[in-house]
Amino acid sequence: MKRVLFLTCIGSLALVLTAWGAPQNKSTTRSAKGRGAPSAHVASAKGGGHVAPAKGGGHTVGRSASMRTSKGISAGRIRPSAVAHANTSRGSRMEAARTRVAVNRERSLTRANTLRTNRAEAARLRSTQTAQANARIGAGTNVAANRGRNLTLGRNVAINRATNARVVDYWRSAPFHGRNYAAFYNYNRVWHGSGWWVSNYPWIVYANPLGGWWYWNAGYWYPAWGYDPYAYYPYDGPIYGYGNLTPDRIVENVQLALQQQGYYAGPIDGDLGPQMRGALAAFQADHGLAVTSAIDRPTIRALGLT
Repeated sequence: MKRVLFLTCIGSLALVLTAWGAPQNKSTTRSAKGRGAPSAHVASAKGGGHVAPAKGGGHTVGRSASMRTSKGISAGRIRPSAVAHANTSRGSRMEAARTRVAVNRERSLTRANTLRTNRAEAARLRSTQTAQANARIGAGTNVAANRGRNLTLGRNVAINRATNARVVDYWRSAPFHGRNYAAFYNYNRVWHGSGWWVSNYPWIVYANPLGGWWYWNAGYWYPAWGYDPYAYYPYDGPIYGYGNLTPDRIVENVQLALQQQGYYAGPIDGDLGPQMRGALAAFQADHGLAVTSAIDRPTIRALGLT
C-alpha cells in the first residue's frame, strides 16, 4: 500500500511539473488543481508523513522547483560564455603585455647599441686627439730639451773657457794704447793717508767685497791705497763706473749679466775675484775686445748695461 501511495505521489509531482512547463491557461490550471487536491487529501486521510499542504501545496512546490530548474539551466548557459569572454580578455591582455615587453626590450637593445657605438666613437676620437696632442707636446718637449741641452752645452763651454782663460794684469802693451783703455794703460798704485785722499778726491766710498775704500776719478773707480792702513785689495785696478753706482754694485751687475750669458757660474757677491776675472776674459775674447780681465768701458757696453 505504501508503494502505491509513493508511486501516486511521484505521478502527481510529474503531472505538476508537466503542467508548469506547458502553456498555463485556465483549464490546465484548474485541471491541475483539481487533480492535485484529491491526491493531497488522500495522502492526508491515510496519515502518510509525505503529504504536501492541502490548499494548492502541490502547485507551489512544483513552481519553485521549476524556477530553480530554469535558473540552473539559464546559469548553465551563461557561465561558460562569461568564462570564455574572461579568458579571451585575459589572453588579449597577456598578449599585449608580451608585445609591450618585446617592444621595450627591442628599444632598450637599440638604445644600448647606439650608446655603445657613441661611446666607442667618442673614445676613438679622444684617443686620436690625445695621440695628436702627445705628438705635439713630444715634439715641443724635444725641441725645448734640445734647445736647453744646446744652451747648457754652450754655457758649459763658455764657463770652461772662462775657467781656462788667461787673466791679464799687465796693461802696458800695445792693445791698451787706445782711448778706451787709457785708464788701464796709465794706472799706477798710489799710497796716501786718509787726509790726503779726502782733500784731493771728495768722493770716496767703502766697498767691502772689493777690499776697502775706493775713490772716483774721470769715470773710473780706483783703490785708495793707504786710506785704511790695514786694507788690502785683491783686485788692483780700475773699474769703469756708470749710473752713480758704487764699485761693488757695478761688479754685481756685471756678474749677473755674465751669468745670464753662460760665462759666470759663481755667486753674485760684488767680488772681482779670479773666477769673475776669468769670465770677463772669456767674454772679451769672444766679442773681439781687448782682454783686460777687468770691467772696462767696452765690456760694459757689450754687456748692454749702458
